[in-house]
Amino acid sequence: MFRSVRHMIYDLIEWRSQILSGTLPQDELKELKKKVTAKIDYGNRILDLDLVVRDEDGNILDPEQTSTISLFRAHEIASKQVEERLQEEKSQKQNIDINRQAKFAATPSFALFVNLKNVVCKIGEDAEVLMSLYDPLESKFISENYLVRWSSCGLPKDIDRLHNLRAVFTDLGSKDLKREKISFVCQIVRVGRMELRDNNTRKLTSGLRRPFGVAGNLCT
Repeated sequence: MFRSVRHMIYDLIEWRSQILSGTLPQDELKELKKKVTAKIDYGNRILDLDLVVRDEDGNILDPEQTSTISLFRAHEIASKQVEERLQEEKSQKQNIDINRQAKFAATPSFALFVNLKNVVCKIGEDAEVLMSLYDPLESKFISENYLVRWSSCGLPKDIDRLHNLRAVFTDLGSKDLKREKISFVCQIVRVGRMELRDNNTRKLTSGLRRPFGVAGNLCT
């Protein structure tokens, strides 16, 4: 509602500037004033404020100079116009929702949720665990990697994410479901020395990424 009212206020400010400029022809000025009053009445209605009764030119009716019957009829006409506008807005919103639903139905999207509990592998150093989806028939990966940095102590490097290592592989469409086979592949990259058995401090290296292991599980 805030965004709707904000847009209406911006429109009213712009239209007010056009009216005060004095450059509009009489017919355009009259139509613009009708748009302004219609916008104000619509805004008052969605904010549950009082409805202002106006004449055909958009001027506020003076109750001291207008009969009760005339005020009542003008109020009925104004209420009907505002209700029609509300129904029109509601119908447009429903059409937008229907179009969105139809679009999603035409292009279905699926997701795979992964919850990493533990990495049972004697690595000896820090490691990177990469998980992804792989098509063995086409020999290619069909998703990006989900990366978890694993410490040599057997825990995630980011200890705050312990028991909260979750990922969602999204945008899996009908084409992916038609694949004959999809494998879930886990790759382990050791991060540290060139050789685990290298105990010579003079030759000691660090921070090198070396392939360590790989495992896979058939999903479909």
